[in-house]
Amino acid sequence: MRDNAKSGALTEVTFYILLSLYTPKHGYAVMQFVEEKTGGRLSLGAGTLYGALNSLQDKKWIEPYGDSGGRKKEYHITAQGKEIAEKELARLNELVSIASEIIGGAV
Repeated sequence: MRDNAKSGALTEVTFYILLSLYTPKHGYAVMQFVEEKTGGRLSLGAGTLYGALNSLQDKKWIEPYGDSGGRKKEYHITAQGKEIAEKELARLNELVSIASEIIGGAV
């Protein structure tokens, strides 16, 4: 994942994964969430998803949830992950605001 730590910009996939985990989910449910919310525009393969989940765990933005002894391991967003997602939302809102001023809401 190529999240830009300096500017705070997240990849779209990372942002959607973080949003999906405000409610605990297992990997397949995360894949379904992303596909549903993007109308099928983004579709994550298992390798991409599990690589992203591992990376997000390493960053302490998500963590395992509940009893992970079962076959389907669930994850949820951490306080640090929520802070990152909220900063991304603010960044995107600023971007939309500036673009709307320039374009005039034509989009």
